[in-house]
Amino acid sequence: MSRLHPTAVIFSGFFLLGNLIILWGMLLPDMAKSLNMAPAISGVFFSLMSAGTIIGAIIGGKYVQKFHFLRLFALLALSETMLLLLLSLVNSWQWLLPLILLVGLTYSIMFTIGHTLIARLFANKRAAMMGLMDFMFSLGTLTAPLWVVMLYWLLDDWRWPVRIIALGLLLVAAYSWRVAQQQPVLAASHSNNGRSLSYLTVLRQPLFFIMLLVMIGYGAAEWGQGNWFVSYAVDGMGYQAESARLLLAWFTGGMVLSRLGFALLLRWLTPGQLMLLLGSFALSGAVLLVLTQGYWPIALGNLALGLGIGGLFPLMLSTAMDLDADNGPVLSGLASIGTSVGFQFAGLATGIWAQHAGIAQAFLLVPLACGWLLAMLWLFSLLLQRRKPVR
Repeated sequence: MSRLHPTAVIFSGFFLLGNLIILWGMLLPDMAKSLNMAPAISGVFFSLMSAGTIIGAIIGGKYVQKFHFLRLFALLALSETMLLLLLSLVNSWQWLLPLILLVGLTYSIMFTIGHTLIARLFANKRAAMMGLMDFMFSLGTLTAPLWVVMLYWLLDDWRWPVRIIALGLLLVAAYSWRVAQQQPVLAASHSNNGRSLSYLTVLRQPLFFIMLLVMIGYGAAEWGQGNWFVSYAVDGMGYQAESARLLLAWFTGGMVLSRLGFALLLRWLTPGQLMLLLGSFALSGAVLLVLTQGYWPIALGNLALGLGIGGLFPLMLSTAMDLDADNGPVLSGLASIGTSVGFQFAGLATGIWAQHAGIAQAFLLVPLACGWLLAMLWLFSLLLQRRKPVR
């Protein structure tokens, strides 16, 4: 079985999903102005997207192994295309909310398929390949601020970036369906005979329960930063929108570098040690962001936060899958659920806090989330030392 084309499908899909997930934070000021969205409604917007992601992760973790991965990936990419086109046509924020819920749900199932498929295709080098896959995701988050800024020079309308991502997903859907016709074996795992998997069985293991708590902090830190930094820089520190978007690129650039290179450090560090190192970088960067207002210190804080956050998701998930490969879809779903819960909390809490005290104060949620993240990583590393892989 050739692994080239299935890998290319997932990598290209993750690149577009990275663009998509960071897009909303960059477009939020213009969307809010166009659709008369109060700060609390903006928080509900992100909360509903993460709620959709949680539902999608639960569904995906239990059931994706019943289907041909690439055919399902193609159908989901096509569904996401139609949802984004509809979203780009709305003239009222009330219509925006149910659509973003469905966008999050579809995105999450695609995310679970990607992690499960790559983990199975490259079991002998799982950490490196999952890092590369999430590198493609982060590359999408890095390029999005750059091409959106250039697109705004020509078309000053938040709807066009959404439509461009929809077109890209349409092409991925066609490519995935074509590859699926040539790869009939990419379906259910033989180890579970296509049965649905159980989250409760996995969560009864303390290590994986702590992994869920780690991912809650991770989601709050990553998406609190990704979705609220532009608003924080513009409304809280007085930067122009274009400068704020370019500053965000330092964060996404740090994530790209981290996901591309973290696996190299596993030659000298254990997974637990590396997780603690990355968590320390994340907390240091987040604290710097709220202690300074200068352009270059903020850029440095964004870079450190990105370097710390970037490698954590693939490192955590590949480590968990090494311990219990048969429950790979559930572990991927569990990681997505934790991330989405953190995302939901960060979106809603920051929106409500900003409405009452301003975004400059509400952005303190990001360093608080990084503190939680580092504490949970310490607990995870302690349990990891006592755990042996399931064979």
